[in-house]
Amino acid sequence: MTYLLGLRMQGRDVLVVGGGRVAQRRVPVLVEAGARVTLVAPAVSAALEDLAAAGHITWSRRAFAPGDVAGEGAPAYWLVHAATDDPDVNAAVAAEAEDARVWCVRADDRHASSAWTPASGNIGDITVGVVASGDPRRSAGLRDAIADGLADGTLDARRGRERLTGVALVGGGPGDPGLITVRGQQLLSQADVVVVDRLAPTSLLDRLAADVEIVDAAKIPYGRSMTQEDINAVLVDRARQGKFVVRLKGGDSFLFGRGGEEAAACAAAGVPVIAVPGVTSALAAPASAGIPATHRGVAQDVHIVSAHVAPDDERSTVDWKGLAAAGGTVVALMGVERIEAISAALIAHGRSEDTPVAVVQEATLPGQRTVTGTLAGIASAVRSANVRPPAVVIIGEVVKTARDLDILHTGTQFETHRQVTGRDLQ
Repeated sequence: MTYLLGLRMQGRDVLVVGGGRVAQRRVPVLVEAGARVTLVAPAVSAALEDLAAAGHITWSRRAFAPGDVAGEGAPAYWLVHAATDDPDVNAAVAAEAEDARVWCVRADDRHASSAWTPASGNIGDITVGVVASGDPRRSAGLRDAIADGLADGTLDARRGRERLTGVALVGGGPGDPGLITVRGQQLLSQADVVVVDRLAPTSLLDRLAADVEIVDAAKIPYGRSMTQEDINAVLVDRARQGKFVVRLKGGDSFLFGRGGEEAAACAAAGVPVIAVPGVTSALAAPASAGIPATHRGVAQDVHIVSAHVAPDDERSTVDWKGLAAAGGTVVALMGVERIEAISAALIAHGRSEDTPVAVVQEATLPGQRTVTGTLAGIASAVRSANVRPPAVVIIGEVVKTARDLDILHTGTQFETHRQVTGRDLQ
C-alpha cells in the first residue's frame, strides 16, 4: 500500500543523482514545480546541460560522494532521486537518504525505494496521480483516461486505445506544456519511442511510462547536437521495428523545424508518417507578450524569417531589402546572436531607425521576459539585458501599438497570468 501526497516544491531543495534518461524525465517537472534542483553527475544529457547553462538547475559535474545527501555543507534536501545506471551508487544514495530520513525515489529498484513517483498529469488546477502496483503502462493509461475524462466531463476510465505504428511529427508548442495540442498529447501518451528536441515541452516526458525510450535529439546553439541524418535514421529504424515513434519538437515541425525533411525520410523508407501541427513561437511569443502580430490600421502583413545566418551571409535567402520596404511586421527566429546584423541590414535598406522592436525570451514559460527598444538601439539593449536563446525578435509598429494599448507585458509569464487572474476574480 502507498500513501499519496501532493508535494508543494516551490523553493525547496531536491537532489538528483545521475544525468541520463531518468533524470531527463524528472528534472524538468521538478523545475516546473519550483524546486531548487541540484544535479550530481559526471556527465548529463544535452537537455539537462542546457538547463544548467540557463541557471535553472545547479550541476555538480562529478560522481556521487558520501555526504552529498546529508553531509556537512549539503543543503537540507526535502527529496532525493537516485537515477544513475549503477545499482551500487543508487543503493548508496538511498541508504544515506534513509539514514537522514529524507524520502528517496530509486529509479532502478522500486522495492528498495522509500517513495514512488506516480503517473501524473495536470488538468487545470487538478493533479491526477496513479500508482498501479509496479505496472507503469497501466498507471499511465489510467492517468490518461482520468485526465481525459476530467477534461471532457465523462470520466470514462474504461476507454481503450488503438495500437499505433509509424512516426508522428508532433509540434509541442512554444514551451508551456499546456500549449501542446490535444491530439499531440494523445499521440505522445501512446508512444513507444520519443525523439525529443531541447525546445520541446520536456516536462511532458515525466508522464510517460518508464519503458518508453527517450532519444535526446537536442541541438544546443554552438554546442552539442544530433545530426539531422542521425535523427532521420532513428525515426526509420524504430518504426521498422514495429514501434510507434513520436518526434516531439518545439513550436511547429514544419516551420523551421525540418519536419519536411523527416517526413520525406520516412516516406522514402516506406514508413507511415503523420504530422500534428503545433503552436509556433513565431506567433505565440508576440501574443504572450501582448503584441498583436497584425493590427487593424497598423500592420496587414507578417513576415516570419529564420535568422540562423546573418543577412550578409551567402547562405541567406531572405529578401532583407524587400522586408525593409514592406513596412509590415517582421518576426525573426534564431535572431538573438545576429541582432546587430539584422538591425543594420534593415536600416541600410531604408527601414527607420525609430522602428519599434521587442525581443521575447522564453516565451510562455515562467522565465519569460521582454526587452524593447528601437531598431537603432535594440542590439545594445539585448546585450545589456543578457538576453539568450530561445528568444523571438518582433520588428514593427505593432510593438508601439501594444505599448499604447497598455497590453505589452515585460515581466514573467507567471506574473502576467497571476495579474490577469486577479483582475478576472475581482
